[in-house]
Amino acid sequence: MLTIGKLTPADRAEWEVLFRGYIAFYERIMPPAEYDRCWAAFQADARVHALGARLGGRLVGIVHFLPHASTSGPDVCYLQDLFTAADVRGKGIGRALIEAVCDWSRARKLARVYWQTHHTNATARRLYDDVAENRGFIRYQIELT
Repeated sequence: MLTIGKLTPADRAEWEVLFRGYIAFYERIMPPAEYDRCWAAFQADARVHALGARLGGRLVGIVHFLPHASTSGPDVCYLQDLFTAADVRGKGIGRALIEAVCDWSRARKLARVYWQTHHTNATARRLYDDVAENRGFIRYQIELT
């Protein structure tokens, strides 16, 4: 049975395996201290939030998200990271994690949940095209550090 809930201190090792998988998928490198910083922030559950998906007691998916102000309406929620273990993809875990973030956001009267993915992420985009609207925006970024 699939359950979605907050990450507990006992989830630390499994969470890091999944988050490292996410970071590797996007061909990024994150220093070990950043995993500690992120975990501490998720455990504080104040500015950024995390949920986990468990299947048979095993942590098989994670989602990280944060609410923020919007200049054109009520506050919104940015779904920053979503990742599931490779052996359970296609079993509705990503969809359940997105729904859980939407439920969390609705409870706080946020106006919308939004996210981004790389255009080559065809597997995830099939799900995203099914549950959300692609508004066609292109992302630009300037690295400051």
